[in-house]
Amino acid sequence: MLDIQSIRAQFPILSQKVNGKPLVYFDNAATSQKPKVVIDAISAYYEEINANIHRGVHKLSQLATDAYEISRSKIQHHINAKYNHEVIFTSGTTHGINLVSNGFASVLKAGDEVMVSALEHHSNIVPWQMLCERTGAKLIVIPMNNEGELILEEFEKLLSEKTKIVTVNHISNALGTINPIKEIIKKAHEVGAAVLIDGAQAAPHIKPDVQELDCDFYVFSGHKICGPTGSGILYGKEAWLNKLPPYQGGGEMIKEVTFEKTTYAELPHKFEAGTPNIEGGIVLGTAIDYLNSVGFDNIAAYEHELLEYGTQRLLEIEGLKIYGTSKNKTSVISFNIEGIHPYDIGAIVDKLGIAVRTGHHCAQPIMSFFNIPGTVRASFAFYNTKEEIDALVEAVKKAKTMLS
Repeated sequence: MLDIQSIRAQFPILSQKVNGKPLVYFDNAATSQKPKVVIDAISAYYEEINANIHRGVHKLSQLATDAYEISRSKIQHHINAKYNHEVIFTSGTTHGINLVSNGFASVLKAGDEVMVSALEHHSNIVPWQMLCERTGAKLIVIPMNNEGELILEEFEKLLSEKTKIVTVNHISNALGTINPIKEIIKKAHEVGAAVLIDGAQAAPHIKPDVQELDCDFYVFSGHKICGPTGSGILYGKEAWLNKLPPYQGGGEMIKEVTFEKTTYAELPHKFEAGTPNIEGGIVLGTAIDYLNSVGFDNIAAYEHELLEYGTQRLLEIEGLKIYGTSKNKTSVISFNIEGIHPYDIGAIVDKLGIAVRTGHHCAQPIMSFFNIPGTVRASFAFYNTKEEIDALVEAVKKAKTMLS
């Protein structure tokens, strides 16, 4: 059982007021709030060990390097990667996906197929479209049903020896659907395809085991798991990371440079050109330590309770429709009220101190499937409460009255 009030006290931003009302923060799928331990770790880095890493013989550089590499090992153990050099620091999920898609330009040829799903965020669609344009490969889409679930029977029909990579999200940011990625990975591997999992929305709720999943790549962002913005990781199997060419050229990723030829550094440095977000990488480890101290099983159980309560309460509002009704979903509720634009609802509840997201959530194909301009999305975290959900329900009722 979580002591929610004790947890909330660790997040300074939650004590403030917005428009004269206590802040209710239900935009966690966009970014999470940060506990004091993470905020303090950011300050401590700049106050105590700020220096460039891997290059200096002086004490501060050694301290910064040690902290950065300790964080890499923490992340390795958190996701159960086989080697710590399979963890590549990135600026976030989008960076990780682009790194892999760029590398696959050396793998694909005209006529090959790249498979994405209808549930993807734009960051897991656009890089693959760009790759297909460059290589002559074809983009194939796994369809979804009215509940917001992928149609696995169609997925299996679409797979063939032409399929070179399947890339799907672990959890839909727009609908909260938890995809059956283990089954997807197994089926893709049967035809020899690689698999990338976009874990941006899963990482706050689920502790992934990349060896048990057997995925080839897994990416997530730090800012969604109580860590700093501009931080994240790409996990890749050693064999794949050795096979793909570097994404960027510069310092750190080299072994030897002459004007005639450059040889590249070993993993993970091959993919970490230039001075990285050192503070972000170090404090990402702090954030993961914090979430593990809370406990992912505890987080999942409590957030499921919030999801069920929020679903029940919101459906009390006449004319309200929830999009994404999979039985297997996380704490995201996307909804509309008949005849009212989602932006108008979001603007009114904001005046009452409640932060929700409105729009297409960078998932326009999903909105096109449902033939809607967007939704109001309330996304819950382990520091939210049922009382806050009650406040949201009353705010939505008020918005409905004002806008009807």
